[in-house]
Amino acid sequence: MLVVDDDPTVAEVVTGYLRKAGFDVRHAADGPAALHAAAAHRPHLVVLDLMLPGMDGLEVCARLRAEAGPVPVIMLTARGDEEDRILGLEVGADDYVTKPFSPRELVLRVESVLRRAATARHATGPRLRAAGLEIDPAARRATRDGRALALTLREFDLLTYLLSNPGRVHSREHLLKEVWGWDFGDLSTVTVHVRRLRGKIETDPAAPALIQTVWGAGYRFDAAPGPGGGAGTGPAPGVRAGPSASEAGRDEVGRGVVGRDEVGRDEARREVDAPGGPARLPGRVPYGPGPGGPA
Repeated sequence: MLVVDDDPTVAEVVTGYLRKAGFDVRHAADGPAALHAAAAHRPHLVVLDLMLPGMDGLEVCARLRAEAGPVPVIMLTARGDEEDRILGLEVGADDYVTKPFSPRELVLRVESVLRRAATARHATGPRLRAAGLEIDPAARRATRDGRALALTLREFDLLTYLLSNPGRVHSREHLLKEVWGWDFGDLSTVTVHVRRLRGKIETDPAAPALIQTVWGAGYRFDAAPGPGGGAGTGPAPGVRAGPSASEAGRDEVGRGVVGRDEVGRDEARREVDAPGGPARLPGRVPYGPGPGGPA
């Protein structure tokens, strides 16, 4: 495991807790050192600070994806930097933890991401086909009209889950639990991954035909052809659909923030404005005591 942070105190605490949890941990203090370490000893997971000197965490994450393949990445970001968190997810980070954070929470996040990665490596089952998409769970390969899709670990898992459950509405809470394996967390994580996935599988991501937003409820994968020859776009029986996808797309671009029109403006606003931010484990400390400190 590789920890990338230029703050010696944070790096010491994080590496100490991870070692206490049984992980073999290496540390790099900047981007070039991180890329060198990842090339020399390919890590199973990278804990990556966003604010690094010279080459920032976003660039390091993007280059890790390009050079080391689909290695899981957990980004460390400053509390309240919503745009940075979104950018981190958009360049391929699998998760993020905001500072100040509980080291125990970070260890739980690491274990969760590693479990999902291990499950993915040993995935079996029949191939899934719908609307020109084909997924081979065993090979971790996805194609659209025969063209390979470059998906991150979470994007692949999310697409597999949606194709396995077509026509059903899934709330963001449900997807967070089923795809990420979390009982708590920031729901904008789901929103960002849906947006990225639409960008890779939809003919027009601003007017999605496959992954539909069901206003106030969640998302639904429509595999059946609609009147225009594409995937069905009507709301599920008894469920009121949200604004047109083109309206939602324009609103996302105009605001520069993802998640306002994805499931409901009021829901997203309550998440961002809630005291203390997204739900987290109790007992948070600025950076936590050292590994020998109190639990």
